[in-house]
Amino acid sequence: MIPVANYNEESIQSLDWKEHIRLRPGMYIGKLGDGSSQDDGIYVLIKEIIDNSIDEHVMNFGKTVEVQIMEQKVTIRDYGRGMPLGKVIECVSQMNTGAKYDSSVFKKSVGLNGVGSKAVNALSSAFKVQSIREGKTKVVEFSKGEILHDSPISESDLRNGTIISFTPDSDLFGNFHFLSEYIEKMLWNYAYLNKGLTINFNGTKLQAKNGLHDLLTSNINGLTLYPIVHISEGDFEFAFTHSAKQYGEEYYSFVNGQHTTQGGTHQTAFREVFVKTIREFYKKDFDPSDIRTSVVAAISIKIQEPIFESQTKTKLGSSHIEPNGLTVRNFIYDIVKRNLDNYLHINPDVADALYRKILEAEKERKELTNIKKIARDSIKKVSLHNRKLRDCRVHLNSNDERRLETTLFITEGDSASGSITKSRDVNTQGVFSLKGKPLNCFNMSKKVVYENEEFNLLQSALNIEDGLDNLRYNNVVIATDADVDGMHIRLLLLTFFLQFFPDLVKAGHIYILQTPLFRVRNKQKTMYCYSESEKTAAINELGSKPEITRFKGLGEISPDEFKHFIGSSIRLDPVILNKDTSVFDIISYYMGKNTPERQQFIIGNLRLEDDVVKEVSIN
Repeated sequence: MIPVANYNEESIQSLDWKEHIRLRPGMYIGKLGDGSSQDDGIYVLIKEIIDNSIDEHVMNFGKTVEVQIMEQKVTIRDYGRGMPLGKVIECVSQMNTGAKYDSSVFKKSVGLNGVGSKAVNALSSAFKVQSIREGKTKVVEFSKGEILHDSPISESDLRNGTIISFTPDSDLFGNFHFLSEYIEKMLWNYAYLNKGLTINFNGTKLQAKNGLHDLLTSNINGLTLYPIVHISEGDFEFAFTHSAKQYGEEYYSFVNGQHTTQGGTHQTAFREVFVKTIREFYKKDFDPSDIRTSVVAAISIKIQEPIFESQTKTKLGSSHIEPNGLTVRNFIYDIVKRNLDNYLHINPDVADALYRKILEAEKERKELTNIKKIARDSIKKVSLHNRKLRDCRVHLNSNDERRLETTLFITEGDSASGSITKSRDVNTQGVFSLKGKPLNCFNMSKKVVYENEEFNLLQSALNIEDGLDNLRYNNVVIATDADVDGMHIRLLLLTFFLQFFPDLVKAGHIYILQTPLFRVRNKQKTMYCYSESEKTAAINELGSKPEITRFKGLGEISPDEFKHFIGSSIRLDPVILNKDTSVFDIISYYMGKNTPERQQFIIGNLRLEDDVVKEVSIN
């Protein structure tokens, strides 16, 4: 029997604000992470500080926000009113303290609870705040929430505003790194949603003039069936179109400028009224999936005192708009129904294009009905003995606090999957084993997903047939050998995801697993190296002719060794689509017919055997 400690008065602990944040960071910033994922905590830290600067802009104080990131140090400067000089310390280190409880001072702000900047302070090894206000300034420096230096109020000739710099604590975040692609994407969202705002990011100016129209223009990859429909009324704005080259639904939703990546009541209301309005306009009872398939939409609502489902504010929970008590649903219903109906009457070309798209989706859905039934029956038969999937216990679509850690490794062959399966965390890590090279599905219709057993089982394992709402794993990791065949399998899998589930890639769920190429060791120490330069450094460190092993494939790495590469020190390369990337152009270039352009690229990059031999002999 497991001994149980006494539960008495001595068991009760009281933590101060910084101790609680450092002990339970997940309550404040979601997961920790090392920066490989766009929802890692280091990006939430940046967001929490920028949110305060954006709130100043919303209140018409300061049109510019400067963001500078030098390696692991972040500096954010706004030109707002500046914190009251006598309350600077309280504003960044006293929980539940701030001005945003007073709606006359901050209306429809992102910051709500007086928590964000305190969390950044407590989770940073270095945190410096400077407030400039009416010719005077106050500077305070902290480390892990403890005051290091408190300067007295002094004279200043700087413009009003706040400057905050911080370095996330490596004791918590490990050897983290910032990916500029993630930060730039976040900053662009602020620019799209705040007309007149200029963000300077490491010397690059970010500015948008057309709101959500610009956001969709930047994020849509490929052709659209009709021009973007963009409507704004009062505190609600929306834009949408249908993509010609993708399946599923894709939404960018915002509340008070906060990107609600998990949607919420506002997004649900929009999806409902979108279907209802179109049904009534065409006087046909279309299936909702036929109307919404391939839709790409952005919505933005401003609410006083919104209720989010967590401190990270990724899902709106408000059912009513305070203080007038109007429901979020009714507010959005009225604006969308009236404006969308008017737009379709005024723009018959758009109405015709949308109608043709719905009929096309309806036809395809009916053609797929029998195929889907056969595929689902097949899944039911093999589900009890599905040798391809070694599932985990926790999933993303659960309420478990570890849901963001859930990972599915997609491996090539049984030998690689065997090593990962034996060394994985059975609670949060699943393994899906491919039987060989998957089909090149470029330019195929979606019925191939159901007719191809491997794709059908993978779709079922991820639970993404009807969109990402019930996705079972936060991280989908392609784990293939670092050789030509492994690279080819990566491309085939990426083609599958980009062709049929591009929102899975755009939402930042797809990664490539890095595994070591070499093991360098002597009797005292073993070092795993991911590149030639790391191998050289390891040899120099160990000296005296260490034993060097070259791993040819994942199957050669023992389970005891593999646990080091998929645990806390896992190295993942995120698959990122930037705003200038065309998905169709990428996969058609690499996976389409052998075009003259690709032939010229291959010829131009050929290396003759004599050249390789010379290079080896020189090195």
